[in-house]
Amino acid sequence: MWVVNEPTAVPPSLLDLSTYLLSRTGRTARTRLAERLAARGLRLWHMAVLAALADFGPHVQRDLAVRLSVDPSDIAKVVDELAAAGRVERSRDPADRRRIRVALTDAGRTALRELQDEAEAVQAEILAPLSAAERTRLHELLRRVFDGDPAGPPE
Repeated sequence: MWVVNEPTAVPPSLLDLSTYLLSRTGRTARTRLAERLAARGLRLWHMAVLAALADFGPHVQRDLAVRLSVDPSDIAKVVDELAAAGRVERSRDPADRRRIRVALTDAGRTALRELQDEAEAVQAEILAPLSAAERTRLHELLRRVFDGDPAGPPE
């Protein structure tokens, strides 16, 4: 039962909104993951670029920006940082020498595995109140919501 005068009590009308619960839980998860990545000198965008390259293979830098729904100038900064750390390599696209192609390196694969371990640890913390079956069901339901988003998943 909520104590009305408690200054940290969340208004019950907000707790009745799934969108509020998703937002608060998502913010907590994102903050915890960002802190873990920052301890490694990385950000969520670094992980997103590494994941896209691991899952889909080398990309022209502009196409990578489109896939991740990131401004091309921002993706250039992230790729620069990853390249400086040896996690990705850039080369001219053989089909169009004006375009920059980005590929994952072995160091990038290793970094991505470590980042995925961090993400899984945060996920385990956040979902600790749920049983394994409930976690699976929650993931299935969230995936349905994500896939049904009228704005669509990022391409």
